[in-house]
Amino acid sequence: MTITKESVASMLESADEKRDRVDSHLHPQGSFDVADHEVPTGREEVWRFTPLKRLHGLHQDAAFSTGNVKVDVDAADGVIVEQVAADSALRGSSGLVPLDRISARAWAAAPDATVVRIPTEHVAATATVLTITGSGTAAATAAHTVIVAEKFSSATVVLRFEGSAVLADNIEIVVQDGANLTVVSMQDWADDAVHLSSQHALIGRDANLKHVAVTFGGDLVRHDTTAEYAGPGGSVEMLGMYFADEGQHIEHRLFVDHTAPKTKSNVVYKGALQGEGAHAVWIGNVLIRKVAEGIETYEENRNLVLTDGCRADSVPNLEIETGEIEGAGHASAVGRFDDEQLFYLRSRGIEESEARRLVVHGFFNDLIRKIGVPELEAKMTETVELELAKNVLAVPNVKHD
Repeated sequence: MTITKESVASMLESADEKRDRVDSHLHPQGSFDVADHEVPTGREEVWRFTPLKRLHGLHQDAAFSTGNVKVDVDAADGVIVEQVAADSALRGSSGLVPLDRISARAWAAAPDATVVRIPTEHVAATATVLTITGSGTAAATAAHTVIVAEKFSSATVVLRFEGSAVLADNIEIVVQDGANLTVVSMQDWADDAVHLSSQHALIGRDANLKHVAVTFGGDLVRHDTTAEYAGPGGSVEMLGMYFADEGQHIEHRLFVDHTAPKTKSNVVYKGALQGEGAHAVWIGNVLIRKVAEGIETYEENRNLVLTDGCRADSVPNLEIETGEIEGAGHASAVGRFDDEQLFYLRSRGIEESEARRLVVHGFFNDLIRKIGVPELEAKMTETVELELAKNVLAVPNVKHD
């Protein structure tokens, strides 16, 4: 099946029919017009955690330029990757409508879009990897990516961000009926990078999306990830892993909009923090609309504070408009090392630094195994080890609650 304007419109119309258009504090109305979005001051609920002064003017009117970010593609056999014009019908095919000024500015300024397409019934044997490399922070860049898994296809797409950049981008994900798609967004930025990303997914009937966010690098990284359903039986799994170091701000905001019956969502994010001024923010929002009977949803966020001087904000939200559901719940926690775990390991002759290392690896291991991409799992385990070597293993006397 070739993607056409008609097929895109049909999928979006199906989502619209399932969505009960009601006002919700979890679901602000978006707009493509930059003028409709006021410049944030930091007093707004959606911006109160974000240090606006470190955005290089992205939230105001900082100019965008080209040539500061390049994209290298390693596509799996049968997967099509191409650049399309900014006016392509594929832009907007997920139903993404900018919810804030930065997303709207990036939509207007992106000169083109990178499209990844998995053809109908195609099963990709390997992952398709897009490496996005920045060459400096002197100027900002706007980008746009569209990932489409056509009906009954199966694939993994990895977006790896590295180098130095000030980047605002919109990423659209379309999972058509019966398709299975894994999308991994890896923020492996240099220490001075700033990345604000709006990502929106549309999941078709009996389709499955696994969305994985891994954030280790960058000075400030903020990702807004949203998902909705175009038909019953769709499933979304959102996994996240992050490690905030001294002075680093990492913010993940998620919104799952159950717009169809018998759909599922499962959100699990885990993070660790170390160093003075390390700050992690996780906001998890789930809206269950009246039409979404028989759904199942659960969201969980865990934060492990490794040293003094860190801050983790974790805010789960559920808004339920129907009682005819299979189950809904959430969990959130911010804590230090488990003294009992450390005592158990040390009582068996394990040095304290090694015991700490084992506890942190145990904290992340279950999540890493869920990703399902062996080469990435090895990379993440290695990165956790490197992060620990920076601080925790060299500081044996961490205070505990």
